[in-house]
Amino acid sequence: MKLTLILLLLITSLMAVVGAFLTINVSSFFTNTFYQQIDSVFGEDQREFVTSLRGEAAQEDGAVRIRDMLDVTAGKLGIDYRTRNYFVLDGETGAYLAGSADEGAMPREQSPNLLTARNAVLRHDETGIGDVSDITADYMDAAIPIFGGDNAFIIYILDDRDTVSGLNEQLFVIIMQALFIGLLISVLLSFLLSKTMVDPIEKLTAGAERMASGDFGSALPVESTDEIGVLTGTFNEMAGVLQSTLAAVENERNKLDTLFLHMTDGVVAFSHDGKLIHCNPAANDMLQRPVGPACTYDELFGSLYPFQEMLALQRPNFAEGELEAGEKTLEVYLAPFSDRERGGVLIVLHDVTEQHRNEERRKEFVANVSHELRTPLTNVRTYAETLRDAEGDIPQATANSFLDIIITETDRMTHIVQDLLTLSRLDRGDAELVLSRFPFAEAIQSVVRSSALNARQRGHELLCGDLSHLPLIVGDRSRLEQVMMNIIGNAIKYTPDGGRIEVSAGCGEDHVWMQVWDDGIGIPDKDKERIFERFYRVDKARSRESGGTGLGLSIAREIVQRHHGVIALVPHEGPGTTIRMTLPIAQGRGGKTEG
Repeated sequence: MKLTLILLLLITSLMAVVGAFLTINVSSFFTNTFYQQIDSVFGEDQREFVTSLRGEAAQEDGAVRIRDMLDVTAGKLGIDYRTRNYFVLDGETGAYLAGSADEGAMPREQSPNLLTARNAVLRHDETGIGDVSDITADYMDAAIPIFGGDNAFIIYILDDRDTVSGLNEQLFVIIMQALFIGLLISVLLSFLLSKTMVDPIEKLTAGAERMASGDFGSALPVESTDEIGVLTGTFNEMAGVLQSTLAAVENERNKLDTLFLHMTDGVVAFSHDGKLIHCNPAANDMLQRPVGPACTYDELFGSLYPFQEMLALQRPNFAEGELEAGEKTLEVYLAPFSDRERGGVLIVLHDVTEQHRNEERRKEFVANVSHELRTPLTNVRTYAETLRDAEGDIPQATANSFLDIIITETDRMTHIVQDLLTLSRLDRGDAELVLSRFPFAEAIQSVVRSSALNARQRGHELLCGDLSHLPLIVGDRSRLEQVMMNIIGNAIKYTPDGGRIEVSAGCGEDHVWMQVWDDGIGIPDKDKERIFERFYRVDKARSRESGGTGLGLSIAREIVQRHHGVIALVPHEGPGTTIRMTLPIAQGRGGKTEG
């Protein structure tokens, strides 16, 4: 429609300009022709004719004589006696004297040219001809003063422009007809042209809509080699490039989504107005709270750094700090991304709770080792100095008692060092297991027999259940017997005299277990999670009195874990403690196997 309207306006404007140009030029042509004809009769080149007119004007019937001469030159003047006539007027009064038409054909009001001629008569100026053209007037005229003797006449030639008007009317009709036909043709051509132009554009529009909806598979046919065809080909190329770009972006986004989803560090992102735009599952776990779209930066991290200060940071600068979230300690790294108008703040969370715990355990371990070694060393030094300073004054029995204490403390330090070396080898993986197939029941019975004397000395009743149904297992027998000895030995040591200790065992489809129950002092709930830690003892004073180092259960757990098993406390009712060791019947790779 726009193209049609443009063509219609173009044709209409063109025809209007052409019509105005033709009308003006026709009027100008007739006007110029009129005055050229006047000049061809009364101009300077026609002095003889003008002189003859002056001679005739001097006669008594000068007006009639002038009329007769003008009749002779009527053709040259273009006198047609209808639209153009001549009149002979009295020079002084302007009264009608003679002419090619009667007096009624003259205009009612005297024209400017006629007034010019009359003024020339009054001045007796033969050159005062009134021949000024006025294209806007509805007539053309010329007034020539003629002097002869005492007589003065004005030859007045008048054209009423009817010929010009008629011709202009015909031109107007022709122009209107041409305009009508031109408009019809332009409408038809515009529809054809618009059809030719709009169809490819509509196809391009439909292709763009399909592209906007995500369909990049269908290419548009290139039906021409003109600009539209070039545009269509470029559009197809753009669609292919855009599809490849979007596929690459989607692939990168999937990579990032997968990375953020499965990475162990938490990632949280906020927009430039402090609203949450991304939070991966690790961040939810670390922050110990659900992080939803309604959460803001100030709510989660405002206590570390103000949001506006973070946005004002210039890359690659960043900020870091620590945040306590429940029982976890988090290292927080904050950095802006993009610019302030379109970017935001990206936050990476790293859980350092275990590192802090390990650091605390390391410090506690060093302190415990120092403490455990300092006590026997102090005793050894004290008794050794006493023996040295006595210079034989101490009775032999007392001296022997002091030496026994020194030997006992030395043995205690030796046990501590041996246990520490064992743990160190287990931690480094240097303590290679010597795997063999042996009867699990036989190993338990051997440990029970070895512990029986110690139990009887304490007045304990040590019982062992039926072990006949236990299978052969693969493992390091000496190491596992060390674990069993530790569990049974702890039960004997930490059960008051006259207690009861029961050893039981069983098996499943692919595992065996041994359980030791006692009715001793038991373990407080607050200490149950820590009894397998190194140097951790429930009753430190009693442990030292009994010779314990606090490393036995730690070594037992390391050995059982190396066998892919589990050692743990078993909940039970009443006083006492129950510890169960569970082992797989067969072992994987990782140790030497003896046949």
